[in-house]
Amino acid sequence: MRICPMAETDCEQTEILMKECFSVPWSVDALKEMFHTKGYCSFLAKEETEVIGYIGMKVVLDEADITNVAVLPAYRKKGIARKLLQQLLDEARQQGIYSIYLEVRDSNAAAITLYKHAGFKEVGKRKNYYEHPQEDARLMLWQS
Repeated sequence: MRICPMAETDCEQTEILMKECFSVPWSVDALKEMFHTKGYCSFLAKEETEVIGYIGMKVVLDEADITNVAVLPAYRKKGIARKLLQQLLDEARQQGIYSIYLEVRDSNAAAITLYKHAGFKEVGKRKNYYEHPQEDARLMLWQS
């Protein structure tokens, strides 16, 4: 398994990953739009040529928002999300980003634990943030 920057040619495989991981996945067009919009940064986990994980952030000045973190179900609990998150945090430091926000489903205990171990702190809630099923989000913040 290797972590690499996402290329526009990876969009179709990344859409397949997102369809397996999210009730409201990003489309190929939405993924391709990232490459034509300033401030997006994303990394993939690949097993040979198969996309098995994704993480992305949108940067504005010295802050960023993590847009999505996804790992195929068959590859979970193997440290892939942790490696993707570490790669993203390293990139953020290199870009001079001092604050990173993210939202996570209240019920996603594994992700909440991952983020807390990486230094994120819970700073708020967003009522009914998620759809299908409707659920609150925890707002978390990492600061370097």
